Amino acid sequence: MGYDLSVFRSELSKYDLSLSEEQEKQFIRYYELLISWNEKINLTAITEFEDVLIKHFADSASIGSMDSFRKIYEEKESVSLIDVGTGAGFPGIPIKILFPKVHLTLLDSLHKRVKFLDEVVSELGLSDVKTVHGRAEDFGKDPSFREQYDFVVSRAVANLAVLSELCTPFCKVGGSFISYKGDHGAEELADAKRALGLLGCEVREEKDFTLSDEEFHRYLFDIYKVKPTDKKYPRPAGTPQKKPLV
Repeated sequence: MGYDLSVFRSELSKYDLSLSEEQEKQFIRYYELLISWNEKINLTAITEFEDVLIKHFADSASIGSMDSFRKIYEEKESVSLIDVGTGAGFPGIPIKILFPKVHLTLLDSLHKRVKFLDEVVSELGLSDVKTVHGRAEDFGKDPSFREQYDFVVSRAVANLAVLSELCTPFCKVGGSFISYKGDHGAEELADAKRALGLLGCEVREEKDFTLSDEEFHRYLFDIYKVKPTDKKYPRPAGTPQKKPLV
């Protein structure tokens, strides 16, 4: 089957990114694995090739528009990044394909999804990738994960105040939580301001943009770690969702 990646290349050009032949093959194989596994376990409701290119791959790649990310990536020999609640590997795996120096950790609470991610990593020949089965509430308190990462990313659907409590404990001081958000991102950010202060963070950069000819409205927030997060965060599983820090 022939695949046309022109719409994806067009989106990437907005972030001053391009695809090598090897990267094209990796994204195509990723799509094939996604569709194959989606018949066995629920990974995504988006299955048409061009929709996956835009709504999953290009959206994940939009981190390339963040000045803070590009600066750190270009300056450091390696960059540590954890994708919290990664699901089918978004945004972590597209980031890894496009930014190979990233040392990637993929964290998800469902074992079947982790098995899928293991196969993707193997099939795509990705190095320096670790898959982890577990909850952010638990691993955020583990010394081998807590405050160990330059960047934390998440496209999870939870409210930003909740996500911030789950994600920022993984950030080094001087690192960032990059949150991917949809139409209500601005309102979520306003509601999360108190939570960010309690977690030792502040907003450093905001991006408000659209994907695919103005069709899909997106936000990216660079939530910068100013000081260590209080050890009481994240609270036990379920508590951040039931009692958000708003």
